[in-house]
Amino acid sequence: MAERVIPLVDQRIAALAARVPTHPVAPTGLLSDTLGRPLRDLRISVTDRCNFRCNYCMPKEVFDKDYPYLPHGALLSFEEITRLARLFLAHGVRKIRLTGGEPLLRKNLEELVAQLAQLRTVDGHAPDLTLTTNGSLLARKARALKEAGLNRVTVSLDGLDDAVFRRMNDVDFPVADVLTGIEAAHVAGLSQIKVNMVVKRGTNDHEILPMARHFRGTGTTLRFIEYMDVGATNGWRMDEVLPSAELIEHLRAKLPLVQLDPSSPGETAERWGYANAAGQHDPRLGEVGVISSVTQAFCHDCNRARLSTEGKLYLCLFATQGYDLRTLLRGGASDEAIASAIAPIWQQRNDRYSELRSSLPADTGGGARRVEMSYIGG
Repeated sequence: MAERVIPLVDQRIAALAARVPTHPVAPTGLLSDTLGRPLRDLRISVTDRCNFRCNYCMPKEVFDKDYPYLPHGALLSFEEITRLARLFLAHGVRKIRLTGGEPLLRKNLEELVAQLAQLRTVDGHAPDLTLTTNGSLLARKARALKEAGLNRVTVSLDGLDDAVFRRMNDVDFPVADVLTGIEAAHVAGLSQIKVNMVVKRGTNDHEILPMARHFRGTGTTLRFIEYMDVGATNGWRMDEVLPSAELIEHLRAKLPLVQLDPSSPGETAERWGYANAAGQHDPRLGEVGVISSVTQAFCHDCNRARLSTEGKLYLCLFATQGYDLRTLLRGGASDEAIASAIAPIWQQRNDRYSELRSSLPADTGGGARRVEMSYIGG
């Protein structure tokens, strides 16, 4: 078989300037984009490194021992991240998610959590502070993260079969250690723990039912994510996508489910609760979710912005370019100036890649490359 050649453009180098308007305007908490979507969710990547090499995210043939990760001095400091987060909260953000790479590889991450936990939304509430992790380091970090102020945690886990999981993470990491991390999160008191499973047809789709049975009734919500065409390195093919509708029908044949209302505006997951003998949702049994960004795009109410580990603002998971906020941070710009620069970036946003995917021309490698998921988080 011919070797797969992966065109790779380093999106960390190029960025658009974040310009300060001539007449700065104070944030009101009511920022909306061209489609009327408010800014509510900020996802912050704290590192571009990961200790897994999942082929749908950081394939080993690209992210090898010679891959040039960002130098430490290029990364935003915890104080810089907290300063930007405060400005985003002033614009209406209510939820902050820490991502990576693998965020628990960032040394002393609980110190950042503690700083963010002291911030307040425009309504005077603490932000909903959560973190996404592969779980490999969670057992040793869960208690410190909870004590620092972390509210919730989401763990990426693509199967219970150890051979399948080791093959997917491609570093021979055992599934048992991730399960231990999930249990440690429960013991530490972290609430609403979620497990995200990326489903790739022909690779781990046989793990759907075992995963559902394992987490049913445990207090952990399992969510199935359609395999997506993020970045430029994962060799995505549509025939490897298992549509969520098909997945739910498969589950319902074995485990009765009833559809639940969204938990909040802009919620990406369609929720299904386990039903009791009367056909009603039994909260003790919990629920599952499906995230269908390929077959049922949810761009119309997407309220998420993404901040890269070195301070670039991205408006979509499938973006090709970000806006440089670090230059403003390190160039002496005031809070008023930086907040004023953020506002028009969001107000001009019109991203809706997933809704347009089927009508876009085929990617032949000649155009701008989408950023890698490992760089700006999921």
